[in-house]
Amino acid sequence: MNQVEIFKALANKSRLQILTWLKDPEVHFPEQAEAGFVNGVCVGQIQAKVGLTQSTVSEYLTSLQRAGLITATRTGQWTYYKRNEAAFAALTKIIESEI
Repeated sequence: MNQVEIFKALANKSRLQILTWLKDPEVHFPEQAEAGFVNGVCVGQIQAKVGLTQSTVSEYLTSLQRAGLITATRTGQWTYYKRNEAAFAALTKIIESEI
């Protein structure tokens, strides 16, 4: 777990907002409820909610994924993202014990 990459990824208001939304996708992305959330939230839903350009959202999601905070699943032409809860548990332990 690269602490620098994680804290860089967390140092942006929009990326933090995306992580908050992905923590409870049923509440924050109700328009996807019919399709379900097994694979996560469709990138298009995230982009529409955050209100940024596709390239900016893609860059933000890549940063979060590189830090290990989210995972991506590709299904056909769509990419779905969800939080990596194991990474958040590990981050909590690092903060409690090392920082």
